[in-house]
Amino acid sequence: MKSARYIYPLSFLCIILLFAACKQSRTLPILGPRDTKEVKNADGTTTVDTVYKTIPAFSFLNQDSLPVTGDTFKNKIYIADFFFTSCTTICPTMHRNMKTIFDEYKDNPDVMFLSHTIDFKYDIPSKLKKYATKLGVDGARWQFAYGSKDSVYKIAEKDYLVAVMEDSTAKENYVHQGWLVLIDKDKHIRGAYDGTNPEQVAQLKKDIPVLLAEEKK
Repeated sequence: MKSARYIYPLSFLCIILLFAACKQSRTLPILGPRDTKEVKNADGTTTVDTVYKTIPAFSFLNQDSLPVTGDTFKNKIYIADFFFTSCTTICPTMHRNMKTIFDEYKDNPDVMFLSHTIDFKYDIPSKLKKYATKLGVDGARWQFAYGSKDSVYKIAEKDYLVAVMEDSTAKENYVHQGWLVLIDKDKHIRGAYDGTNPEQVAQLKKDIPVLLAEEKK
């Protein structure tokens, strides 16, 4: 469920992505906060390098009650999102759209999918398994992750830059954004797309092969 009250940096970062797409860049931008560091060269001179934000190490339980960690996605690009199984607003549309991408890439070993539930009270692994089965997903290519409120909400807001929260005044007790976040093999955010918007989902489908080609260089 989305709310106009919550505006997070990722909303503005998407403008950068869409601008880059319009220019038909051969590479995708790296989104998110960045820093700089001074590097000393062999000849004694110094240069300044840009340090981009990465998704940190994490550990959750998947739909089979097995650990899912950052290493699960080692040397893969993946698409991440945040949802809950009882959501009747944006989640069904998000995951129908995400499923079309999954079906296109389910035989590609370089592409994976990761959906984090924000319902830490109800969405235990067995519930996620039922949800995945109903969605028509099996195997390890699409991971559904369960964790504590603190761990999931922290990685959502601080690392994936997606707004999520428990809100007793909301219709279904949770508020979250419907971004599908594209992550590269170095754990950088390379794109963010409204999973309920057909045009943005179509752009994601165009950007995946661009990123795959970039990773092979």
